[in-house]
Amino acid sequence: MPDRILTSHAGSLPRPEDLIALNKRRAAGELPDEAAYLGELRAAVAQVVERQRGIGIDLVNDGEYGHSMGQRYDYGSWWTYVFQRLGGIELTPISIAEMPQPRARPGEIALASFGERRDWQAFAEAYTDPSSGAAVPNRENAVAPVCRGPITYAGHQAVRRDIADMKAAMAAAGVSDGFLNAVAPGSCGRFGNEYYADDEEMMYACAEAMREEYTAIVEAGLTLQLDDPAIAENWDQINPAPSVAGYKRFTMKRVEALNYAIRGLPAERIRFHLCWGSWHGPHTTDIPMADIVDVMLAINAGAYSFEAANARHEHEWKVWRDVRLPEGKVILPGVVTHSTNVVEHPELVADRIIRYAEAVGRDSVVASTDCGLGGRVHPQIAWAKLDALVKGAELASGQLRGR
Repeated sequence: MPDRILTSHAGSLPRPEDLIALNKRRAAGELPDEAAYLGELRAAVAQVVERQRGIGIDLVNDGEYGHSMGQRYDYGSWWTYVFQRLGGIELTPISIAEMPQPRARPGEIALASFGERRDWQAFAEAYTDPSSGAAVPNRENAVAPVCRGPITYAGHQAVRRDIADMKAAMAAAGVSDGFLNAVAPGSCGRFGNEYYADDEEMMYACAEAMREEYTAIVEAGLTLQLDDPAIAENWDQINPAPSVAGYKRFTMKRVEALNYAIRGLPAERIRFHLCWGSWHGPHTTDIPMADIVDVMLAINAGAYSFEAANARHEHEWKVWRDVRLPEGKVILPGVVTHSTNVVEHPELVADRIIRYAEAVGRDSVVASTDCGLGGRVHPQIAWAKLDALVKGAELASGQLRGR
């Protein structure tokens, strides 16, 4: 283990403008030459890996460039990429905000529609004002995915492409540690449902299908990061608010489905990412980390990434003074955030890192970002935040050596 704090990030990084334009044209069926797109994608991945290495990020990825994004600001590409990788899913003209949620089993907690989140209702004026900064881009206009047949995995070619592009970029940059992102079953299976008996049955179908993607990434020698905001953000999507105990029972079913999907895969090659949705809103109805940290640690991963720098969750570093991190596990707290355009000072970043190092041990902390920066802040700001992250980690490493 290096005698310093390692650095990473949550996944999504700013896409080049030409790649965004190509993605948009490709989605509209306007690209006559797929080979040109694939070449541009591979070149962009090589550039983003090299840029991460140049800044000093230790654990790099492809920026999620293989998860298509047709506009600069996009909060959904971490999920929407699976629409094309799963059989049985059809896109419908209704918006995601209007999409009915999967059916819960009798007596169990049911999710409201995306548009009925308690935070969105409490701050309806802000969320519906496009100039407020709180309105989620394309929330109303995005098409909705509906399950109308058995869910199967159809993304073999796409994941092989992502793996090949990432490994080629790592080789060119002289990087040995890389990860790829994939959506976890609990967050994946939030489709409209016209086929399965209930949401749990559909979620396990997603788990079985997505296991093929997870396995391909791990067997290729890369680290798998599982993105699962539903573990925390579902709390805001239940009306009225449930009891904490009831929500934990509800959420443990998502954890069990995830553990089923990664059964037999080495935990040390798996990172889990938790967030509270990460849109630019008040987030007054986020469930506290203290109420779900044990649920997160029940996931069979070797590392846990989570929001820790934004104004709603920064104070929750204190939780880790009372939580016993299992031996050999690592945490990746966010020490810079996507939730503000202000670029954090490296000394503040160092302070945040040191708090976690003192709570769980220096060797158990990797400095990271709250969530994906790509699609959430301007590219120039995103890269400045990663630079502050690296400089803060250097400061923290020096201070920790002297203790």
